[in-house]
Amino acid sequence: QVQLVESGGGLVQPGGSLNLSCAVSGSIFSIYAMGWYRQAPGKQRELVRAIGSGGSTDYADSVKGRFTISRDNAKNTVYLHMNSLKPEDTAVYYCNLGVVTISRQRVVYWGQGTQVTVSS
Repeated sequence: QVQLVESGGGLVQPGGSLNLSCAVSGSIFSIYAMGWYRQAPGKQRELVRAIGSGGSTDYADSVKGRFTISRDNAKNTVYLHMNSLKPEDTAVYYCNLGVVTISRQRVVYWGQGTQVTVSS
């Protein structure tokens, strides 16, 4: 059974950095799309950064120049690198991966979420 396991959240001071990880647990064929979303208290879940199957990128204007996505194909892990963090970045962060399964089906999975708190 495939699951996404997130890690790396925590408390950081304004201006600091954090790296979130999203590892695929279970056997898959490949990852064809990846993205990170966040949800702050009382707000709707919003896109942070994403890379689609064709390589197209999408991101929230509020994180432009500060957040980047990377992947390690050998580890089936996707990362969100966050720099120059601001208090308004405080939220629960969720990874969202489009996966090709061993049976060659395309399935979208969500991680369990990890809390990021930016505060002095």
